[in-house]
Amino acid sequence: MSMVENPVKGWQGVPFSAVKIKDEFWRPRLEVLKNVTIGVCLDQCERTNRIANFALAGGLAEGQYEGKYYNDSDVYKVLEGAAYALMTDRDPALEAEIDRIAGLIEAAQESDGYLSTYYTVEAPELKWTDMEKHEMYNGGHLIEAAVAYYQATGKRRLLDVACRLADHYDATFGPGKRHWAEGHEEIELALVKLFRATGEERYWRLALWLLEERGHGHGVGAIWDKPDWGPAYCQDDVPVRDIREVKGHAVRAMYLYTAMADVVLASNDTAYLDALDRVWAHTVERNLYVTGGIGPSVHNEGFTHDYDLPNESAYCETCAAIAMAFWNHRMNLLHGDGKYADLVEREMYNGALSGISLSGDKFFYVNPLASKGEHHRVEWFHTSCCPTNLARFLPAIGQYAYAATEDGIAVNQYMSSETTVDLGGGVGTVRIAQTTAYPWDGRVALEVTPEQAGEFAVRLRLPGWCRSYRISAQGERVEGAEALAEKGYLVLRRYWTPGDTIELELDMPVEAIRSRPEVEANRGRIAFQRGPVVYCVEQTGNDGLRYDAFALAAHEAFAVEHRVELLGGVTVLRGRTVEGAACELIPYYAWDNREAGFMQVWVREAEDGRLYR
Repeated sequence: MSMVENPVKGWQGVPFSAVKIKDEFWRPRLEVLKNVTIGVCLDQCERTNRIANFALAGGLAEGQYEGKYYNDSDVYKVLEGAAYALMTDRDPALEAEIDRIAGLIEAAQESDGYLSTYYTVEAPELKWTDMEKHEMYNGGHLIEAAVAYYQATGKRRLLDVACRLADHYDATFGPGKRHWAEGHEEIELALVKLFRATGEERYWRLALWLLEERGHGHGVGAIWDKPDWGPAYCQDDVPVRDIREVKGHAVRAMYLYTAMADVVLASNDTAYLDALDRVWAHTVERNLYVTGGIGPSVHNEGFTHDYDLPNESAYCETCAAIAMAFWNHRMNLLHGDGKYADLVEREMYNGALSGISLSGDKFFYVNPLASKGEHHRVEWFHTSCCPTNLARFLPAIGQYAYAATEDGIAVNQYMSSETTVDLGGGVGTVRIAQTTAYPWDGRVALEVTPEQAGEFAVRLRLPGWCRSYRISAQGERVEGAEALAEKGYLVLRRYWTPGDTIELELDMPVEAIRSRPEVEANRGRIAFQRGPVVYCVEQTGNDGLRYDAFALAAHEAFAVEHRVELLGGVTVLRGRTVEGAACELIPYYAWDNREAGFMQVWVREAEDGRLYR
């Protein structure tokens, strides 16, 4: 992979630390995340000895290693989320706790930079012998936590540990050194992040080398020896630039594609773009649930065959939905196309958000689209990647809201917020203030305040679910060439002065959705969506209904009712089944926050007043 004459002209994301969120939907969730979820995760890491393992490895305590070989990563992810929380609300007590844990991590690092507490304590002679054992996966999460904490506090202790670890990788692996195809991708995108934080190009070049190692028969370990998994399980079956289909473990695949996009942005080399575009189309067109969930199978925590999208047995790991958001955010920056931000939105309001309870202290690992009543969120898991991933995903959602484009600003996600973007040139900085009741209301008001009056473009994402809209600027309706639709955006190119206003009204009728006919599980079934929110039928609130024993008509005239007292404030859909029973639909993300009972996203469809069979 070499530099090309036509470099990628990607957009620049606006970091979440530069976005002040005032949103009535997201702000309370961020408060719960900071005040409850991070503390719950830190406490669980303490109780399960995930943190104590670092003291053991550092010789500060005696005892036995506890847990799985990848448990270090859970500590790192919580620290990353805590660092993000500190960026918006400095908390001395939380900061002191991170400093304490950082000291244990530093003590656990070996003299050559190696860091993996399982191997240091349990099997030092087996380091770097099994590519499945998450050594670099753990390290990638350390790097991301270290970069976040440095950006939050300016403290280098953890960042220095991360750099020593990355330098150890660089000294051990690379051209003319040892081969390595990490069984669980993550290190690759982390190294690009470390490059951006330090300016050290060796790091992104090592990420590129690790990507190029895949698909050449270098894999060694448990995955490769298991006949029904094999190299495809960890995306090691073909060179990455030859990828055509999504395969294997869903989270690993999404992290791989995220890293490939990151390397394109870091290197300005387009060599991976064709592969990314191909596998994106294959994933989205044939292997995506309406909720944004991916990976139907519990057996491999991933993909099986095209259009295999069962509902009750759907795996749809929370981490996979989060990773899907990571990847599509990068694709949006690469291509400047709103369809990728549409998918980020789908994960934010459905596939990822369902993974955490409204109280912030219980979690889904698996997110089915139907349940007879036995599936519930729990406090923790033996493998707790999902709670800790949520702890770092949610506080950073502001990064998805805005981007600096080649000619202005893009508004990618609608939430009440403020940010300032430096456009340079004769305009300088531009402050954007957004006010909305999204996702319950499609009206979005923006105030645009450039440092100096000037001409630039403001792009407003036109969601794929939206069928009609109205847009005005300075109180006057904008139509035709004044607001061109380009690649999923309404583009207003004009001369802006401080305090100029835009108002976008996205119509939000209830929409009946049908699957493609190839999806056997959904034949004769229908789902409902309003705006970005996918709905479900939950037994609570529907006492007269029995699981899968009712039908709804596509033309059902639902009453749309916002209830501030229900489930943290939700808009519900009220209608009737074809059998005449009252029926209430709630947002999918909010199910299982009340009494136990059944849930269905895809319900039987009635045709001509009869139950479809």
